Amino acid sequence: MSSIRHDVTVSPESASPEGNPLVAALEVAFQRSRAMDAPLGVRLKVIADEVRALSIEFADAVDVFVSRLERAGAGDSAPRVGETMPPFVLPDETGRLVTLSGLLATGPVAIAFHRGHWCPYCRLNAVALAEVQDQIKPVQIVAISAERRPYTQALKTEAGADFPFLTDFGNAYALSLNLAIWVDDGMSDMIAGAGWDVPTYQGDEAWILPVPAVFIVDQSGVIRTRHVDPDYRRRMEIEDLLAAVKAVKPPA
Repeated sequence: MSSIRHDVTVSPESASPEGNPLVAALEVAFQRSRAMDAPLGVRLKVIADEVRALSIEFADAVDVFVSRLERAGAGDSAPRVGETMPPFVLPDETGRLVTLSGLLATGPVAIAFHRGHWCPYCRLNAVALAEVQDQIKPVQIVAISAERRPYTQALKTEAGADFPFLTDFGNAYALSLNLAIWVDDGMSDMIAGAGWDVPTYQGDEAWILPVPAVFIVDQSGVIRTRHVDPDYRRRMEIEDLLAAVKAVKPPA
């Protein structure tokens, strides 16, 4: 497959494995990488390599898009280590309101921003976080995206996670953190052409997505570790996460 059709009728169903050849092939790659006993970066590269093998056009467009974000310093001005993490009040996948202050009353928090259930890199990252969710306790994980509840529920279930998946309506919290980016027409056409209906998932036509990021916040609300990368094909390595949470765990 050398290119991706751009005349696809976009619907939630079209993002199923049966709806588009690219999505179907990436589903196979996702399942293969999920089963691997390897660092997260290696598993993510399986997805990236599959995208390039299936569509050089799509892979090249991603390279251009990511390069633009990197040149613009996307995410650079997000809250930094040593600063207080701004508060939030966001609904989880059940509709229950979750506050940062309420979480911090229980223990430190690892806040992970992701693009959504449709993104194979985010799906794999969610799986990797769920794999260590018990290991890092009492540090709590929360995942944040702009997706509506049916999609946050789907991602949480698939990952086997017991931590909350929060909905940041309109990417308002990510925008307040300088952590949100506009997806240009060329890239949004590519994503939609592959069958991923991001506006429906988010309930918003704006085509804004968060920069994938992780903030490790100690119980006083101060950021102790930050990982922000506009190249969504890369994520914080789990070994780095494990090392970071050791620094915020309360004494035994």
